Amino acid sequence: MTTPALHIDWTKCDGRGLCAEILDRALTRDDWGYPVSLRGAEGFRSEVPLRTDELDAADDAVALCPVLALKRVAV
Repeated sequence: MTTPALHIDWTKCDGRGLCAEILDRALTRDDWGYPVSLRGAEGFRSEVPLRTDELDAADDAVALCPVLALKRVAV
């Protein structure tokens, strides 16, 4: 069984934080403004597990990311 997730490409992300505002129950921001997962294992913070009720918001975050650092994946 696969779980929907949000992939953060750290090579593209510049820490604007819009995704953390849109997905405030799945992401927070670190001291520099970069998104930090509130879920998942410590070593897998690039793949943020999503709940069913967050999928539309995740799609919005992907579409609105100004540096194209996000994409929806299944893990």
